[in-house]
Amino acid sequence: MGYRLGVDVGGTFTDLLLFNEDTGAFWRHKTPSTPHDSSEGILNGVEAITQEAGVAASEIEYFLHGTTVATNAVLEGKGAKVGLIVTEGYRDVMQIARSFVPGGLAAWIVWPKPQPLAHLEDTVEVPERMGADGDVVRDLNEDAVRAAMRKLKAQGVEALTVSLINAYVNGAHETRIGDIAAEELPNIPVSLSHEVLPEMQEYERTLSTVANAAVRPVVSNYVSNLRDKLEAQEMKGRLSLLRSDGGLMSSQKAEEHPVNILMSGPAGGVTGALWVGKNAGVKNILTLDVGGTSTDVALIEGLEPRRQRTTEVGHLSVRASALDVKTVGAGGGSIAHVPELTGALRVGPESAGAVPGPVAYNKGGELPTVTDANVVLGYLPEDLLGGSFQLDREGAKKAVQTIADALGVSLMEAARGIIDIVNENMFGALRMISVQQGYDPRDFAVMGFGGAGPLHVNAVAKLMGSWPAISPVSPGVLCALGDATTRMRTETARSFSKLARDTDVSELMAVLDEMENQTRGELLADGVPESAITSEFEVDVRYAGQAFEVPLTIDRATLEKDGIEGLLARFDAEHLRLFTFNMETPHEIVNLRAVALGIAPDLPANELPKGDGDPAAAKIRDHTLWMDGEERAAVIYDRAKLKQGDIIPGPAIITEMDSTTLVENGCTASVDKVGNILINLTEEG
Repeated sequence: MGYRLGVDVGGTFTDLLLFNEDTGAFWRHKTPSTPHDSSEGILNGVEAITQEAGVAASEIEYFLHGTTVATNAVLEGKGAKVGLIVTEGYRDVMQIARSFVPGGLAAWIVWPKPQPLAHLEDTVEVPERMGADGDVVRDLNEDAVRAAMRKLKAQGVEALTVSLINAYVNGAHETRIGDIAAEELPNIPVSLSHEVLPEMQEYERTLSTVANAAVRPVVSNYVSNLRDKLEAQEMKGRLSLLRSDGGLMSSQKAEEHPVNILMSGPAGGVTGALWVGKNAGVKNILTLDVGGTSTDVALIEGLEPRRQRTTEVGHLSVRASALDVKTVGAGGGSIAHVPELTGALRVGPESAGAVPGPVAYNKGGELPTVTDANVVLGYLPEDLLGGSFQLDREGAKKAVQTIADALGVSLMEAARGIIDIVNENMFGALRMISVQQGYDPRDFAVMGFGGAGPLHVNAVAKLMGSWPAISPVSPGVLCALGDATTRMRTETARSFSKLARDTDVSELMAVLDEMENQTRGELLADGVPESAITSEFEVDVRYAGQAFEVPLTIDRATLEKDGIEGLLARFDAEHLRLFTFNMETPHEIVNLRAVALGIAPDLPANELPKGDGDPAAAKIRDHTLWMDGEERAAVIYDRAKLKQGDIIPGPAIITEMDSTTLVENGCTASVDKVGNILINLTEEG
């Protein structure tokens, strides 16, 4: 009997989900995170969940982990001190960047330019030169390389990046510098640009490699420390980390290429939504991951999440594949306020966080938050799950009353105004990843998860016209579920840069075959059996002269059958969908990527006992809440007691250990066979 353990570390809580691969049974646990050392919170959670399940740690075969260690290192400026070696004449590559200033018309006046991850004083030049065709134009001066390294060593660099001109087409000089670094700078990790990102565009390649180097010591220390502590607990299962693109990578690979886990945290929710969608029979999903501070949204079409070629963390934008997740400052802890200048209600992006938190938590918070508004309106009952967790409704009322007084409206109107605004903020984020990308949201369901997602998903579905609104099983720990149910993935990229009309399919396939062998070899080295590996390809195409390209996923059979013309027809259709026009200029094939995938675990969903449609057995008590401008009678249910086929008319509240689901007036919820709550409009609604 095999077990998979998914672990997702958040700012407030560490979520764990233990999954029995044979029966589909699972156990979930939340434990306080330990920011000073995340592994402590993880081990506390592992001990608690194995005891609850009656499972020995040695029985866990796979430990699958989503982490924000790399993300936080970038955001908090706690990455390593990076030394950068470049080709002579290119010392300012990080400072010149792309000369792009974010913001409005006068942003260049007020924008404080961030300090590059590799400082100018830690950047050194070495004499060498590769041509664009990969031929050596100028030999590498090894004496200059050694002198440069001794200078960097004296300056106390903690990681080294090597990024030479045209190294993407021939990395021989970078490889030699790496060999010299092993002699001159032992025990300092070295990142070579042709290994991290073998693509043209010198700045993007350099930036991505520097970012990899900056977080490498931090991630390596964390992963090796966690691995040692798990082994001390007799856990011998394979440790894998969630990549930004939703796949898994071995912990050893994560130590070498941490740039691929910069968005590991948000990716877990999307992969969890994929598993839920597969079991619920829903293929098109808009995800709504609502936490205490922010909301993450993503789009899944045909059970395939939308990916992008850049990973963005704060001001940093690196060239690494990631799920297309957008974030807005709207969460349960978002603070409501009325600025004196405008007199208009604002919600967020400031958050009360976990400390002091919302007023209703009774932990010292004084400012009104979204959670407090939900408590005032009755959407969050003060005695959750039979009184095991008490909320301070009177305190929440006093806090929200300050907003009501400032606006000159009633308490309930002010509270509902706070909820309406935060819902609109979430609506705006969902429009970014659907309407603005050429998708009709009416073709999608909305899935709400995270601690507060199910509380808002019904209202957001109304705004989007997206049905059903789904509250998945264990919404509060769905990121951990995603970690446990995804598959191994690796990829490699290469610049091609050739007009499509001058390209033959056989030429393209020869390069892709070589890349496929490389990626399959990496998964084989990670212990994935040959029979379990599948491959797919991505081709970046643009109109000649454009500065950006459109990535297209394609398999070998389709490419051989449809040829280059079929690929270009797909590009034209996608370009038309994205930008509403096509051009007459020639097409250019820019970059190629090969992706190797392990088999997704066929983990069964635990089926609920069948009911007769009447949820009376799950009823906790009658309740009153404020909705649609008046007080309305509602019922509170215990989700753990609901059965397959139960029908719940709104307004209603469904409580559970890690979240609360709100069914609004004019809507009806039904429980599917595996326990997901599907909310749809009634005819009256």
